[in-house]
Amino acid sequence: MTTALYLPEENIDMIAATSVLQQQAADIRSRTITWASYMQSQMISQEDYQAISALDKQRSAFLTENPTQAVKTLLNLVSHLSKDSTIQYILVLLDDLLQEDRARVDLFHETSGKFKQCVWGPFLNLLNRQDGFIVNMASRILAKFACWGHETMPKADLNFYLQFLKDQLGINSAAYLQEKAEQAKRVQTIIVHSHGQHGKDHHGNQYSPSVALMQQRHDLANESYREVRSTATSDQDGKSHIPNNEYIQSVARCLQMMLRVDEYRFAFVTVDGISTLIRILSTRVNFQVQYQLIFCLWVLTFNPLLAAKMNKFSVIPILADILSDCAKEKVTRIILAVFRNLIEKPEDSSVAKDHCIAMVQCKVLKQLSILEQRRFDDEDITADVEYLSEKLQNSVQDLSSFDEYATEVRSGRLEWSPVHKSAKFWRENAQRLNEKNYELLRILVHLLETATDAIILSVACFDIGEYVRHYPRGKHVLEQLGGKQIVMQHLGHEDPNVRYEALLAVQKLMVPLDTHTILHSHEQPL
Repeated sequence: MTTALYLPEENIDMIAATSVLQQQAADIRSRTITWASYMQSQMISQEDYQAISALDKQRSAFLTENPTQAVKTLLNLVSHLSKDSTIQYILVLLDDLLQEDRARVDLFHETSGKFKQCVWGPFLNLLNRQDGFIVNMASRILAKFACWGHETMPKADLNFYLQFLKDQLGINSAAYLQEKAEQAKRVQTIIVHSHGQHGKDHHGNQYSPSVALMQQRHDLANESYREVRSTATSDQDGKSHIPNNEYIQSVARCLQMMLRVDEYRFAFVTVDGISTLIRILSTRVNFQVQYQLIFCLWVLTFNPLLAAKMNKFSVIPILADILSDCAKEKVTRIILAVFRNLIEKPEDSSVAKDHCIAMVQCKVLKQLSILEQRRFDDEDITADVEYLSEKLQNSVQDLSSFDEYATEVRSGRLEWSPVHKSAKFWRENAQRLNEKNYELLRILVHLLETATDAIILSVACFDIGEYVRHYPRGKHVLEQLGGKQIVMQHLGHEDPNVRYEALLAVQKLMVPLDTHTILHSHEQPL
């Protein structure tokens, strides 16, 4: 039995998320397929010909009277026919049947079992087709079969399908970002050509560059809109001309459905799905895709084990950034719901505390105070803002300086906060960087290897220097972790502040253990 998370249907969002498919499906429904020619050429049986012809004319009545034959015929046609336009038509018909009555999913499972047909196989095979509509409609039907019935998707098929969804998200988001970049270049070209130019309109009146630029931008926006509208077309054979990135919302919608089922969540984590969601959310995708992907994170957090591990993927910093920038209420609502689950759902109270501290570190309290000043129609937003504000305020009161420091290091967002420059802090806590198999020290070394921000690199160099200055065996430990060589590499960094902090750290690394002549001053270079 499928254990699903039953949540209110997001009907409006579902329409928005599948609008490209729906636009095409409306055209495909109006087609007339000459099933007689298929029968005459012996591509379908007499039995299947009669069934599909009846489904075309009176599908509800035929399905009620002949449910087994209807299912058998549809599975036969999907499995054995190959023409794109015909497969498109069958998929639309089948999807409409499921959308009208979810109970029909179980009918498909039961009937396929009786005739030893595989309900999953034909649709999984269609995921390899070149036609975008076929691929995404097959994916949509698979999600319904997997989530709306009593039978769960077999493990091997599930892993394949979730990997497919993950890959499609990556491909579609890359295409989306490329399109946005190209559009930005076009705007930049307009700005360059418009700079310093004056002209006359068709009445001979003088106009300014700013007016011209506004008009050109307006024309470009209209052109872009027309491009999107014109993509929902097909040729005579039903071949789709819609770019891949137009389907990203449909892919995300399938994932929203799948992750409502607890059995499927761990499988998604196994294929490294959370990292993919976070990577896409860290780019500038549109608000609808933001909402859908954050919705996926939200349903994942209903599982206590996953809620406890979620911030290992830097979920809190990414969502905090989106929260500070977003203007859409529904995006705000879903982010707050994720944050609430990250506090409520973990069974270990220390994990919930760590999540609170991480939110404080990412300036979520400031955003909550701003949201408190706004009036929302959605009572859930108000309730979540009040809940989170209370929890984060309490965590601030209980926060030790080391808790604050550890959270900052784990976030990877180092800055010159007071705790770094406190000699008292380092005297009392340097040795604590050894805890959990040198967790924090390893993170600092890793940041020196991977970070590009000059402030992060400067602070990491300084902290490593303070660690070896205050912990007697620090130099030996750092050498074992390969940190000494990495610090020295930054002596030639292009940023003078990074070079300065790396030099100070190297000095501390080179000073013998029994000396106390290390530089205690910490002056920033001019």
